[in-house]
Amino acid sequence: MKETVMDLQNRRSVKEFKKEQVSDAELMEVIKAGMNAPTGGNKQSPIIIAVQNPEWIKKLSKLNAEIAGAPEGFDPFYGAPTVILVCAQKGVGDPVEDGSLVVGNMLNAGYALGLGTRWINRIRQTFETDLGKELLKECGYEGEYIGVGSCILGYPAGDYPAPIPKKDNYYKIVK
Repeated sequence: MKETVMDLQNRRSVKEFKKEQVSDAELMEVIKAGMNAPTGGNKQSPIIIAVQNPEWIKKLSKLNAEIAGAPEGFDPFYGAPTVILVCAQKGVGDPVEDGSLVVGNMLNAGYALGLGTRWINRIRQTFETDLGKELLKECGYEGEYIGVGSCILGYPAGDYPAPIPKKDNYYKIVK
């Protein structure tokens, strides 16, 4: 079986990370994988914002937890040292679908590099707030963007979780 297929079948979401920051080389490999995701009509509507600044991560974590209605002090980023946010330009191609493929590619690339990853939701709501708009502006992005999803990234603190059984009717083949 090809290594890529094995990686796709074995990747799991991680909730425990070491504090050590991922290397710049590993981060760029993950970002490049995201940049090479297919986009409708090759319009390339997504943008990728990799946040490693602890203060920004803290602000984003607090906001994400508030949006989720999580208890005080809950960290929806599970202590990951890198949070990669994906937005897509409104009105360009298929922004949500395109951005979702970007996140998916980054999740899989992270696993292939031996990193822990996990998709985190509530990014749409994040970029509807003043804080989200401030981050876009700080990064030099102008215009209207839709928050799509995020990939938290870091070195796993333990083993990858075991696979869970798949539902019986997960697929059908029509011939």
